Amino acid sequence: MHSVYRGLGIVTAAGLLGAGTQAHADAFTSPDQLIGVTQGFLEFAVEDYLATRQTEGRYEIQVNTLDPRLRLAHCDKELTASLESPAQPMGRVTVRIRCDGLSPWTIFVPAQVKLFREVVTVAHPLKRGMLIDYADVTLRERDISQINQGYLTAVELAVGQKLLRPMVTDQVLTLTHLEQAAAVRKGDQVVINARSGTLSVKMPGEALSDGGLSEQIRVRNLNSKRVIRARIIAPGQVEVAL
Repeated sequence: MHSVYRGLGIVTAAGLLGAGTQAHADAFTSPDQLIGVTQGFLEFAVEDYLATRQTEGRYEIQVNTLDPRLRLAHCDKELTASLESPAQPMGRVTVRIRCDGLSPWTIFVPAQVKLFREVVTVAHPLKRGMLIDYADVTLRERDISQINQGYLTAVELAVGQKLLRPMVTDQVLTLTHLEQAAAVRKGDQVVINARSGTLSVKMPGEALSDGGLSEQIRVRNLNSKRVIRARIIAPGQVEVAL
């Protein structure tokens, strides 16, 4: 039989002791301990996320305040934490903390993870239809967890592209704002970046079709002669998972 406790954005499962229960009154898991476990888990998760993608970034983690009246039985085993949602440790997240001891319980702790990177932004107001030049864009630090579409991390990726809509100063420039010119054309020699976790292998390839940034195209591996599908990540560069 499960009981549910609701308060300050928190939902708990079996093992929550009622306010009137006196048994083991001096043996509770404190809200501060739950916040500490959540903070530590998210720091590890974000560091692993950045390392796996070989991405540099600055992050901030804010764990929601828990109700000080929360009464969870003291756990005689080490608490375990996992990411409940979403799939990546960015933006609004929920962490599942579980006790598998003699008095088992599970609690879901909400938090906010901000991940900052240098991304391409607009240097001054731009009109629809114009071609972007170096003076039109600049790099600024932004929280990428708030950006839904594909952001750019180098001004070279924007220069020469045509704007599909007007832009204002400091606005983040994304792929949805641009009419994609072909970053790779059929017959171009490309570098294939093959990734698996922290392992990265580069090999020569030949594009078999045109494509813009973030599009998938057919590429021939010039070493193995195999034809694969790879995503364009920059002019002359494609990426595929091992």
